[in-house]
Amino acid sequence: MNVPTELKYTKEHEWVKIDGNVATVGITDYAQGELGDIVFVELPDIGAEIAQMEAFGTIEAVKAVSELYCPLSGKVTEINSALDDDPMIINRDPYGDGWMIKIELTEPGQVEQLLDASGYTDIIE
Repeated sequence: MNVPTELKYTKEHEWVKIDGNVATVGITDYAQGELGDIVFVELPDIGAEIAQMEAFGTIEAVKAVSELYCPLSGKVTEINSALDDDPMIINRDPYGDGWMIKIELTEPGQVEQLLDASGYTDIIE
């Protein structure tokens, strides 16, 4: 199971990469493996304001439909439109090209509430 140490995680299986005041969000390798082949992703509009742990979209796979939860509060500045045409990018590269949204953080201190790689690994093992 791939759990990059430079990322932060939620118990709901989202990952976050922090770059200054911008957070890139996606789902973990574990999550995509549990879901199976991803067939559709619904993401928010650019400019949407999302509170920490609020649902920001849904992900539909062959096995299930699941809510996506935002690890941190912020304003959506970018969405990964490549997922519209090929949602299985998430299956192939969940931590790279399979990212979902980028948000401008409104409460950067919330990062301290997230899990590190070790804490997330403890949950999935």
